Amino acid sequence: MVEVLKSSWALLLGMMLLMVGNGLQGSLIGVRGGIEGFSTFELALITSGYFLGFLGGSRMAPNFIQRVGHVRVFAALASFISAALILYPAVTHPIAWIVLRVVIGFCISGVYVTAESWLNNSASNETRGQALSLYMIVQMGGIVAAQGLLNVADPGGFILFVIPSVLVSISFAPILLSVTPTPSFGTTRQLSFRDLYRISPLGVIGMFMLGGVFSAQFGMSAVYGTNAGFSVAQISIFVSSIFVGAMVLQFPIGWLSDRMDRRVLIFIVSAVATLAAAIAWAFGAYFPVLLGCAFMIGGMTNPLYALLIAYTNDYLEPDDMAGASGGLLFINGVGAIAGPVLTGWLMTQFGAQGFWLIILVTMLATTLYAAFRMTQRVSFYAEENDYEAVPYAAVGPGSTPFIAEVAQEVYVEAAEEIAEASESVAEESPS
Repeated sequence: MVEVLKSSWALLLGMMLLMVGNGLQGSLIGVRGGIEGFSTFELALITSGYFLGFLGGSRMAPNFIQRVGHVRVFAALASFISAALILYPAVTHPIAWIVLRVVIGFCISGVYVTAESWLNNSASNETRGQALSLYMIVQMGGIVAAQGLLNVADPGGFILFVIPSVLVSISFAPILLSVTPTPSFGTTRQLSFRDLYRISPLGVIGMFMLGGVFSAQFGMSAVYGTNAGFSVAQISIFVSSIFVGAMVLQFPIGWLSDRMDRRVLIFIVSAVATLAAAIAWAFGAYFPVLLGCAFMIGGMTNPLYALLIAYTNDYLEPDDMAGASGGLLFINGVGAIAGPVLTGWLMTQFGAQGFWLIILVTMLATTLYAAFRMTQRVSFYAEENDYEAVPYAAVGPGSTPFIAEVAQEVYVEAAEEIAEASESVAEESPS
């Protein structure tokens, strides 16, 4: 871990600042939109715009990088992000904000791909898993820290839009001024969606459902807080509790993932999230109860992302693992685009508590589908005499295809080591 910090501290610092800026503007949009009189459904469309842009950017950024290089892509996208952040309070119209959110989502995604390629280039085969863990901590930590900044100025003013613009601009300095060489960049052939579904129906359906849940957490939690009558301080604490839960419970769930049937763990994690959403829906008037439920939902759903990838990889050959990541992320991205729209519609129909209803229904569907799949297929873990599933790698929702492929590199290396160890044991066994 110390070796990773020495080689990648500048990249991680830059990504931390970027995540603080992105996390702040994500929550600020929900609060400021309420002040401007935007409807809940309009705010839902604005939120979906971010994930639409993010999905497009994650697929197009590699082509841009191959054509003009990392530095130029970085500088261009940084300029667009800073400009868009400043324009929010200057053009307070829902359509304008949707366009700005699409632009920011596209540019943020491209910046992530660029920075992540540098991070991967600075890590060795031995430290890549540790680099992923640190990167996940930086992502979640940046979002949590951003919520504190929500309280430093009036959301109805200009300052809170200037702060993320400055943070995003500053974030590029450690990355661009670091001595890490510019990495080469390639693309991976993807598995078709039909092949992915044939290999792991639970992985595909779970990823789609989880995309909707994550986008609701990231984009609509502040809208929920505004509609529920929370103060700005309460909104910041509420949003923070979701991502604190994600940081705290990511590694315990990962530890369990390497020691038990992953289908059973997916069922348990989804069921716990369902129960927490049901409690929040039933007892929404009690703020401490909501904080506990938000912590548990964040702690269950965010690790579920990496758990679904690990489960899908159990049924893949090492050569197919990298190609599977792009398809899984695209499915997750489509769910992320749909999530805020459905959340906004439910909140329009049922009030603020519709926020919990979408999480309840989505996670209940994932729980039931996981239980159904257990009846349709012999467990991978039952087929193996010894548990030799590929170890869990920490990676969170909102990842780009590049960081997912980095995670897949960790899986491939682990799978090859397991295969080599099995061959050695077989050769040493008496005939």
